[in-house]
Amino acid sequence: MGSKTTYTEAFEELQQIVTEMENSEIGIDLLEAKVKRAAVLLKICKDKLHKTEQNVLETFKSIDTE
Repeated sequence: MGSKTTYTEAFEELQQIVTEMENSEIGIDLLEAKVKRAAVLLKICKDKLHKTEQNVLETFKSIDTE
């Protein structure tokens, strides 16, 4: 992946990590790294959702004032 992970990429990687955890495919040695990566991915998703929400609200505000 590039230096800037998209929401879709982050979400798909999160799904993969969850699936691996559910299927016990992650060994204990990798668990900590996967959990840390999942935290980073969750932040990417959360930030993108928040930014999108703000943009939508601003768009609706601009429509109301026109």
